[in-house]
This record gives sequence, C-alpha cells and structure tokens, in this order.
Amino acid sequence: MRSKSQPKRGSARPLARVALTPRTGRRFDIVAIGASAGGFHAITETLKSLPIAFPCSIVIVQHLHRRHKSLLSDLVGRLTELPVKQAEHGEVLLPGVVYIAPPDEHLLVGPGKLQLAHTQLVRFARPSIDLLFESVAGTYGSRSIGLVLSGSLRDGSLGLKLIKLAGGTTLVEDPKDAEFGSMPRAAIATECVDHVLPLREIGPMLMRLCGEEKPDHAG
Repeated sequence: MRSKSQPKRGSARPLARVALTPRTGRRFDIVAIGASAGGFHAITETLKSLPIAFPCSIVIVQHLHRRHKSLLSDLVGRLTELPVKQAEHGEVLLPGVVYIAPPDEHLLVGPGKLQLAHTQLVRFARPSIDLLFESVAGTYGSRSIGLVLSGSLRDGSLGLKLIKLAGGTTLVEDPKDAEFGSMPRAAIATECVDHVLPLREIGPMLMRLCGEEKPDHAG
C-alpha cells in the first residue's frame, strides 16, 4: 500500500474565498481543465489545437471510475502533440506538459509542484474539479486560466469562481455545444465566466490568451 505525505491544501474542506493582491502583467503559467461525462472528446479536441511549444502547464481533472486503472493519459497522448502523463505526487510542473489526475486521488497544485490527496469526496467526486481550481487560484492567481468542459452536475463551478476572484481568466464550453451541458451551465450561473465558446474555438482561444500560435505544417 502506498503512502503519501498529506499536502497542505489537500483537505476536502468547504471552499474558501480567495483574497489575493492583484499581480501586474497577464502572462499565464497554468491552464486548469475540468471535465466529466463527455469529457474525453472535449479534452482531446481542445488539446489537438495546441502546439508542442505551448508555454503553460496544463492540469486536468476528468471524473473517472475510482476502482479501475485509467488509460486516459495514454489515449489523450495519442491525439495531441503535447506530452501527456498521469500526475504523480510531488513532481515538478513543466510548461507544455499535460498532467491528468489519477483515479480516486484529488489533484492539487502548489508552487511549481503537483500534489495528490486521498481525502474525502467533494460533491461526490474524487478527484474534484473544485479542489483543483481552488489550489490553482490560491497558488497562481492572475497567472491562471480555468476551463470547464462537458459534464454532469456542478463540479467546477465554485472553483472557477475562485479563479476569477483571484484575477485569473475563465472559460466554459458552450452548453449548447457540449455533449453534457450541466457542468458548463452551472459554471455560467456563477456569472464569473469570461468566455463561453463552442468546443472548436477553445483551443485557439487558449493560444491567443497565452500568446502562442500553432505553426503551419507544410506538406
């Protein structure tokens, strides 16, 4: 049985309000993505638009069956230029790398590092999108982007609001475009969303926000 040191932000407590001193500049360090039902298609379509030189780390919570080994990182990695891996406790965040939460572990970020926590379920979920977004807001503030994709129920809505309160930028897949629109609608209801976009426009928007353009692939 493996054991992990308890991360400082890993407890599944009620989400706290974020009060940060605004930072100058709008360079982004991290993109946090939350998805549930219908998420595999939405995630792969988003990442396919991003170049291998994408300048931000990408962290993803996709709701998964807790008792089954996940092949999600392998499957996503076959469909994108970016390196994709399952997140490991304590590893360093690198730009242009996609980190996906393992089954039955909350994924959080600290300054420059990933943390995993096997604490209680939040909104019936582990991993929790809200907890990931909360840790991103508290660590990266205005240097963060939060994105809610297709999914059922409401996970991610409170965490997205925290990213916005911390000065970050928030995106949501258009519920009319999503395979499952409940999560996007709950996020929009917070009135803390900067961009509501059809799936095909999300990747290009991330490139514009991060100042990166996908190079043409000639012949």
